[in-house]
Amino acid sequence: MNNRQIAFIGAGNMANSLIRGLLAKDVAASHIHASDIDSDKLQSLQTECGIQTGDTAAVAAVADVIILAVKPQVMAQVCAALKPLIAKPDCLVISIAAGIPVASLAQWLGEERAIVRCMPNTPSLVGAGATGLYANANCNDDHKTLAGAIMSAVGIACWLQAEKDIDTVTALSGSGPAYYFLMIEAMEKAAVAMGLAPDVARQLSIQTALGAGKLAAASDVAPDELRRRVTSPGGTTEQALLSFANQGFESTVANAMLAAQHRAAELAK
Repeated sequence: MNNRQIAFIGAGNMANSLIRGLLAKDVAASHIHASDIDSDKLQSLQTECGIQTGDTAAVAAVADVIILAVKPQVMAQVCAALKPLIAKPDCLVISIAAGIPVASLAQWLGEERAIVRCMPNTPSLVGAGATGLYANANCNDDHKTLAGAIMSAVGIACWLQAEKDIDTVTALSGSGPAYYFLMIEAMEKAAVAMGLAPDVARQLSIQTALGAGKLAAASDVAPDELRRRVTSPGGTTEQALLSFANQGFESTVANAMLAAQHRAAELAK
């Protein structure tokens, strides 16, 4: 990855996080380029990160890989302008825009173009992201290795076998942070209602979620076993989990994810 020229079209929050993640992985600032209609964003990136900035023509002319980090509603326009500016025939294009299928990207960029569509999530902003990636048939092993390395700069990256799996990834890790935020919010409110000080309730709710996630990530056993280990027979945790079960917790989660998956599929049409 260090010998590749990486260009970002769009310099918003996700692009900013990826750029900083790449720099933290020792990618040279001279190998990272960015273009955006907001000159202030580019100036900030140049000043703070030392990367190269310029217009779309300038960054596309040198790019080995281009990351499309623009809003979905302007993607067609951006791609139409970008297509004749890509100088290297083997240039990979990675889209991080939600709801834009590979077929549309290929229509706008050329059917021969190597394209990777991915779905990152907002914890990428703090280097703890989860991204699902799908590559079209034009992508070779080098393209996939490069795309995986770029997205791994802000978390983990998982390859998908079918593009439709992006909809499931959207429902799981794409929208998933909001589910955990809701759980934190609900636990905080319940603790305050029970008499705990609001600041203490918030700190403990957030740290409990963080700790549980870290424990699950570091453990060599599945989450169900971790749950069993903390659930003593006749204890407080068992009573809480029984209450969840009696109110259909698992089916509520499954139905919520199905709703998100269906909406993701609708938006991609």
